[in-house]
Amino acid sequence: MASSTKYVLIGSIEAYSGKSGTIIALAHQLQQKGLSCAYGKPVGTCRENNQTPDEEEADVKFIKNTLNFTDNQVRSPLLILDRELVEKRLSGHNTTDYVQLLRQSYEKIIADVVILEGAGTLEEGSLFQLSGMDIAQTLNASILLIVRYGSLLGVDSLLEAKKQLGDRLMGVLINDIPVEELDSCQTLIKPYLESQGIEVFGLLPSSSLLRSVSVREIAQQLKADVLCRSDRLDLMVESLTIGAMNVNSALEYFRQGQYKAVVTGGDRTDLQLAALETSTSCLILTGHMKPQPLIISRAEDLEVPILSVNLDTLKTVEIVDRTFGTVRLQEQIKIDCLEQLMTEYFEFERFIQKL
Repeated sequence: MASSTKYVLIGSIEAYSGKSGTIIALAHQLQQKGLSCAYGKPVGTCRENNQTPDEEEADVKFIKNTLNFTDNQVRSPLLILDRELVEKRLSGHNTTDYVQLLRQSYEKIIADVVILEGAGTLEEGSLFQLSGMDIAQTLNASILLIVRYGSLLGVDSLLEAKKQLGDRLMGVLINDIPVEELDSCQTLIKPYLESQGIEVFGLLPSSSLLRSVSVREIAQQLKADVLCRSDRLDLMVESLTIGAMNVNSALEYFRQGQYKAVVTGGDRTDLQLAALETSTSCLILTGHMKPQPLIISRAEDLEVPILSVNLDTLKTVEIVDRTFGTVRLQEQIKIDCLEQLMTEYFEFERFIQKL
């Protein structure tokens, strides 16, 4: 490792906190300052939403392509935390020295700043000596924690992280803060954390766009058949609405939601038409029943994709809800939005000085 190279690990206390987006925004800002960057993700994770190793690798490639990095500027995961690998480690069949592998992987990387993406939590990877703290100590990295705002009580987890990480913790970024909580974060949380030696580099407000998910992602998670407008799967969905009432009530209900996915039965032609007349990004029809031709025709005209699933409403809603909570940053519109938020709310100059 070049002695002048600075390493910063972007970590989190819980999964899906916004690490990837932060990495892209930070790297762009560093590049604009004339600093060369590189990216690595030592530990990959397969989660409950059935993300595969190939998809994990796709996430790394997405960051590489977005930042226009060469192969020499990127390091893929040394391991993927799946059941098979963990079983081999626990049984003693995997005795690989991952600390040595980590050193070897990064010793020839040339950049002013190497941004490392941590696993879902600081503890993940401990079985392989690749926890957040393990990686930071091995590569002499500082740690920037990304935290999704939940409540004022979230301060507890940050105080514990400070105890765990000590001087390795350079600071935190708190994101997804409801607008009505921004003032409390600014006047209560930030001053208190900084009085405890935890620097707060940014307080980012919630964005409905960042919390949205593409129709394509929903279709993949539901294993749905796309009945029309497969060319419009990049439309973004910000909310989920269930159509199960009479049509007059439904129209009033549907008008309240913007850029929504509407879940309803394949036989409810009245509700399908009502949904199409409001701001709907896609129709999700349950029971694997094909809609009437007039529904297909109207959806074609309005450029609204229709998905058909062989599931009941409850299971469909459960899967879509989970997708909202675990969506990956794979759309340029989201990157643009996050970079705008980072420019406005992240103290980049202070971050550079601390780094």
